[in-house]
Amino acid sequence: MYARDHALIATPIGPIRIEGKEGHLEHITIGADGSPRNGSAAAVRAAAEQLEQWFAGERRDFDLPLAPASTPRGACLRDELIAVPFGRTISYGDLSRALGSSARAIGQLCARNPFPLVVPCHRVLNQGGGLGAYSAGQGPTTKSWLLDHERRLTGDYLL
Repeated sequence: MYARDHALIATPIGPIRIEGKEGHLEHITIGADGSPRNGSAAAVRAAAEQLEQWFAGERRDFDLPLAPASTPRGACLRDELIAVPFGRTISYGDLSRALGSSARAIGQLCARNPFPLVVPCHRVLNQGGGLGAYSAGQGPTTKSWLLDHERRLTGDYLL
């Protein structure tokens, strides 16, 4: 199947639209419009199931085929974000030092993340622990909810 497919699932942070093809995901949108819909492509169905498990507290990591990053640098950032454990956070500055980049560049790359939740950019905070920006859903309100959800499940309020 080469046609683009999508699912729309209801979540505590609003509807989430999952787009992809049979072999990989292409985009996830928090706060999408439309009626709930099951996808037909295997990657889309798997993402819907795993996201529902994540919100139910039954899953902490995702095992999904993602569309390739557009650049090697983007692939490196994606890998570093995925490596931040469930219930933990990292600052833009610490992530930028780990990648040999600038905090501003990390912020821009996070803002363009096509896979929120799966590539957990919500776990990246300002130096000192401030929320900072979040480009998905309702911005910092959504980011705060996601972090609180993970904290409730880990019992770790000292991130």
